[in-house]
Amino acid sequence: MSATNGMLDPDDSVILLIDHQSGLFNTVRDLPVPDLRHYVTAIAKTATLLNIPVITTASVPDGPNGPLIPEIHTHAPHAVYVPRTGQINTWDNPLFVEAVEKTGRKTLIIAGTLTSVCMAFPAVSAIQEGYKVYCVVDASGNWSKLATDATIARVAQAGAIPTDTFAIVAELMRTWNRPEGSRFAQILAEHVCPEYKCLMESYDKAQEIAKNGPETNLDKYQ
Repeated sequence: MSATNGMLDPDDSVILLIDHQSGLFNTVRDLPVPDLRHYVTAIAKTATLLNIPVITTASVPDGPNGPLIPEIHTHAPHAVYVPRTGQINTWDNPLFVEAVEKTGRKTLIIAGTLTSVCMAFPAVSAIQEGYKVYCVVDASGNWSKLATDATIARVAQAGAIPTDTFAIVAELMRTWNRPEGSRFAQILAEHVCPEYKCLMESYDKAQEIAKNGPETNLDKYQ
């Protein structure tokens, strides 16, 4: 049995964040754009914590598609940006494929906007080249839910593994029993599941009470 038990291996993974551009975000209707930005940020932060290579690219950023959202390179300063010369499928760009090959890794974690194009096309092409591909659907935005549902079916039929941001973060971190455990918790609380932050706050308060006693002395008023 593999040491990863069928889970993602951080040491064999490379993250591809494709066309998360401010102009294209105006076409996203299958999830709230603020959520999409948060999920992409969570992936960028996780990549930095685990030193996982990140490769980014943008489709005609000097046109209406706009620039990449700044959160990606802010929170993953090690990310490598690869320019394109008009290719819609980023896998048609030899420089992009070369950047992936240079990592020496064979597991691709892909997110992109639009889901049915920027995420799906390179996913299908990379599978044909022998890569194992995970498609992070909620860190990708699309023009309709119907298009997203059709795309999930398409990439799954091609051999990709559809997944979500929370699953990717948890699968890559593997265990809370690590020095960065609390930092992963912060990523989840700040960018993926705000309700988790409420849980953390309640736990911190319980710990404070256990250490210092209750804040409210009910006996005082009896």
